[in-house]
Amino acid sequence: MATFINRGATTPANYYRTAAYTSQPQTQQRPNLTDDYERWYTEKAPNNRMALSVRSGILSEVGWALDRLCRLANNERFEFYPGLLDSLFDWPEWYVTEGYKMLQDSNLLFSCDPTLALKHRYAVESLFVLRNAAFYEPNANEIASHSHTIPLILNGLHNLDHSKDENSEALLHIIDLFQIVLAPRVTVHTNIAPKLNPIPPLLRVVAESSNRTMIISSLTALVSLFSNSANLSHLSADSPALKASVQYLPLFVDKPLVQACLNYLYAHISHPSMARLFLLRPEMPGVLKVLATLLLEEQRPLEKTFTLDITGPIHTASSVSPSTRDHELTKDELENLLAKPEPQRCYDWMRAMFVAKPDGELTQVDFWNLYKDAFSPYADQHGLLVASDVIKNVTNVFPQAQAMVLPGPVQRFVVRGVDRRKESAANERFRCQWNRSQCSSLPFASPGELYEHVLQHLTTEDASELPCLWSSCSVPPVSKHALSAHVLTHLSNTQVQKHPSQSDTITLPSENYPYPTENPSSRPPPPPRSTTITYDLPIIDPPSTSLTALLIIRILFRTSFASADAAPRVDADHFGFPGIVEDTMDASGEEIDLGDGTSDGDEREGERRGRKAFIGIKRLLESVQIKDETLMGWVTEMTDIGT
Repeated sequence: MATFINRGATTPANYYRTAAYTSQPQTQQRPNLTDDYERWYTEKAPNNRMALSVRSGILSEVGWALDRLCRLANNERFEFYPGLLDSLFDWPEWYVTEGYKMLQDSNLLFSCDPTLALKHRYAVESLFVLRNAAFYEPNANEIASHSHTIPLILNGLHNLDHSKDENSEALLHIIDLFQIVLAPRVTVHTNIAPKLNPIPPLLRVVAESSNRTMIISSLTALVSLFSNSANLSHLSADSPALKASVQYLPLFVDKPLVQACLNYLYAHISHPSMARLFLLRPEMPGVLKVLATLLLEEQRPLEKTFTLDITGPIHTASSVSPSTRDHELTKDELENLLAKPEPQRCYDWMRAMFVAKPDGELTQVDFWNLYKDAFSPYADQHGLLVASDVIKNVTNVFPQAQAMVLPGPVQRFVVRGVDRRKESAANERFRCQWNRSQCSSLPFASPGELYEHVLQHLTTEDASELPCLWSSCSVPPVSKHALSAHVLTHLSNTQVQKHPSQSDTITLPSENYPYPTENPSSRPPPPPRSTTITYDLPIIDPPSTSLTALLIIRILFRTSFASADAAPRVDADHFGFPGIVEDTMDASGEEIDLGDGTSDGDEREGERRGRKAFIGIKRLLESVQIKDETLMGWVTEMTDIGT
C-alpha cells in the first residue's frame, strides 16, 4: 500500500558528500518535564484533546479541559490549537445572552439546578481563561481580531447587572478583557448606537458599584479608552467616574484604588477644556489639598535624615570659680607680731599680709591704713611707724616692689609689684563660726567634721538651754537637743547647689574673655555649644502615584495661571508667537462660547478660583521634596506664587 501513497511525488535529488564531511547532530526538542504538565494534551494539532473536549458539549469533558486551561492560559499560545479560541466563546456567549436570565435571587438561599450551576461555572472559567490569556501579547492579538470578542464584551457590559453577586465574577473578567484587548484600540464614535457604546455601563459600574475590584477595573478601562484622543469627545464635566475618583482619592491606604483614581483624574483633566471646567467645581480646592498631602505622605519613607555639625570653637570656664578672700591676721599671728619691735614687726607684718606680684598694685594709703588698723590698738606696747617709713619698708621686704606716682587728672600714689595675700574661701565654708565667729579652729575638710566640732562646744556648756552662738544668729535659748538640730542649718553642703540641667562649665564669648566678671549679666552672649543642622533629603525617586499626582497638580496650576491678561491681544503691534490670545468677543461685544460650554467669563472665574486654591496649598507644597531636579523645579515654580 505504501507503493501507491507517494505515486507522483517528486523524487529528491541525491548529493554525494566528500569523505571529509561530518554530519551535524540533530538537536531534539526536549519534552517539558515541569510539574502539572501533561504533554499529550498540549500537542499542537487540530485534534488536540482540550480543544475537542471544550467543543464536545459533554459537561465532564468540558470541565476537564477548562480545569487544565485555567492553569495553562498564561503561557500558551492559543493560535497553535485550532478551534480552541472559538470554543472558549461558547459558554460566555450563552451566559451573557441567555444564561444570566435563568439565575434568580432565590439561588442565594436555595440550591439551583445543578446543570445550570455547572454551565454558569463553565462560563466564568472560560472568561477567566480568556482574561488570563490576554496578558500574553500573541493571544491578545488573536482575541482582539476574533469576531466574537466585541459582541461578547458589549453584551456582558449591557446585560449583566453589576449589583448581583452571581454576575460579579463574570462581569469583572469581561471588564478586564475589554481593558486589556479592546480599550486601547477601539474608537467610540459620538453617534454610535447605545448598545454598541461600552462607556455608559462602565460609568454606571464606577458610580453605583460597591465592589472595589470592579471599580478599579472599570476606571482602568476608562483610562485606556480616553488615552485615545478620538474618544475624548465622550468626556463630560459631570462624569460619574470623575465624581467617584474624587470621592475615593483620600483612601491613601488602598494604593491600587488611589492609583486608578489618579490615572482617571489625569486622563480627564489632560483635556484642556475639562481642566478649565474642573477649576469651577466646588471640590477643586479639596482635591488639590489631598494631592499635596499624598505627595507628603509618600515622601516620608523615601527620605533620609542628615545631620551637619557646624559648631565653631567653644571656650569655657568652670562654673564654680575658685573663691578667694584677702588674708586677715589670725589671733596667733597677731600675738606673735605684737611681741616684736619695729621695724621688724612691720617687716613680718608685710610678709604675712602681702605677696610679690609683678602686675599687682596697691595704693600707699591702703598700705598705711592696713598697718595702722592692725597695730594702733596696741600702740602703748610699741610705737607705730610713720607712713613714709612704712612705704619705704616695702622695698626692703619685696625688692621688686616700687612706690610711684601715676600721672593723670588725679595723681595716684601706689606701690606696684605687691598684692594682698589671698586664701581660698572654699574651706572657709567649713570654718567654725561659734562664739560669734571667735572660734580659733582651722577650717575642716567636710561638714561632718565641722558638725562634730560644734557638738563639742555644746557638751562643754553646763546649762540645759543655750542660745545659738553661730556668728550673728539670734535664735533664743533652746534645749541642747533642739540646738544640735538647729546648727545643721548653718552648715554648708559639700557641693555647691545648682540646677540639674546646669552645666559644670560656662561658655565664654571669646577665648581671652575675662571670667569671672563683676557684672556677669553684661557680658556678650556666647555662641551655642552645639550647632547642628538636621534636614531630610529624598534618596530615591517617588512612586508612580506621586508622579501622577504631581502631573495633575501641574496641569491645574498651568490652567489657573494661563490668564489672558498676562499676554497682549492680537493687534497691529502684537502678533505671532508667543503671547497670542484669541479674542473671545464678537463684533457686537458679546462673549463667544469657547466650545466646551464655558464662556470667557467662566474661564476667568475658574482661573481666579484656581489661583486662590494654589495659594491655600502653598505651605504644603513648600514641604514637598523630590530627588529629580526637573520635577522639583515644577514644585518650586508652584511655590513661588505670590512672592
